[in-house]
Amino acid sequence: MKFVDWELIDYQVAWDKQKEIFNHIIECKSNGQATQQHERIIFCEHPHVYTLGKSGKSQNLLISEDFLKKIDAKFYPIDRGGDITYHGPGQIVGYPILDLENHHISLKQYIFKLEEAIIATLREYQIEATRLQGATGVWLDAETKQARKICAIGVKASRFVTMHGFAFNINTNLNYFQYINPCGFIDKGVTSLQKELNYTIDIEEVKQKLKQNLYKQFGEIL
Repeated sequence: MKFVDWELIDYQVAWDKQKEIFNHIIECKSNGQATQQHERIIFCEHPHVYTLGKSGKSQNLLISEDFLKKIDAKFYPIDRGGDITYHGPGQIVGYPILDLENHHISLKQYIFKLEEAIIATLREYQIEATRLQGATGVWLDAETKQARKICAIGVKASRFVTMHGFAFNINTNLNYFQYINPCGFIDKGVTSLQKELNYTIDIEEVKQKLKQNLYKQFGEIL
């Protein structure tokens, strides 16, 4: 399992690169070949973009195509689970492309481990985050009226191979969330590490902490 940082990358380009790795792992499985050496955990950032999961509702994008252009954003219906979310600069987007059979876990356990790595990373900044019953992702004050999401999760899996992943708000411009119902919710907020701590965060430092916490959940990352 190898760690890669694609840094700032166009969403479509990253999606195509993900699919190439994902399809190669599935092809190896089909041929009875080992897949561990092809697994990747990818970090990146995207220019402003909204993505809609296959079970999402298009009306959760609250703006027109013309307004999308005005705010320099793109929109993609994609093949992950979940509803609509936003990606942009200052956000750590993670794409673990793993063969879950190598890790002896189910898809539900995989999502739990992703959430656990984010929760552990936030704890290093003295922020206590949790899960929200009935929803994926990582939340602050989850069971209160102040519930707000700091990390969205949406994945695709086929033959126990995963793609897509998580979007962890670090120094994210949260104004872009006002143009959607994030993850389909109309009564929940969003936040970022910067907003919670009230200063600009060293995103490279967060990546290193998160990488170590993913290591604890999934094993050695080269």
